Amino acid sequence: MDACRECVEARTALAEEFRRLWPLFVALGDENRQRVFLALLEADQVGLRAEEIAKRTNLSRPAVSRHLRTLRAAGAVELYRDGTRTYYYPNAAASCWAELRKLSGHICAVTENATAEGYPNTEEEL
Repeated sequence: MDACRECVEARTALAEEFRRLWPLFVALGDENRQRVFLALLEADQVGLRAEEIAKRTNLSRPAVSRHLRTLRAAGAVELYRDGTRTYYYPNAAASCWAELRKLSGHICAVTENATAEGYPNTEEEL
């Protein structure tokens, strides 16, 4: 019974980690935001203007701006200004990436432990 309790506690902790990263999952879960993020990753220079992103993604400039706002709020994208121009780039310093790596490792550990403990046990006890 203790192993079962430990498994439940581990899954509960995993769920809390997932909830903390929810904004990042939401931000990266949208296909158009993925296209925006990929455009930033594939850029030859550090930073693209919204107009350049719109051309690369075939999205309208207002749509790109909305998606960039969501990606920035999640910590995935940052900006810098050069005079009146604003450039967006993937945020390499964001703690969300380390937390995502930590969550991934935790998922692996919890699932490996659960598998070793026989979870899920689909056999009915009579």
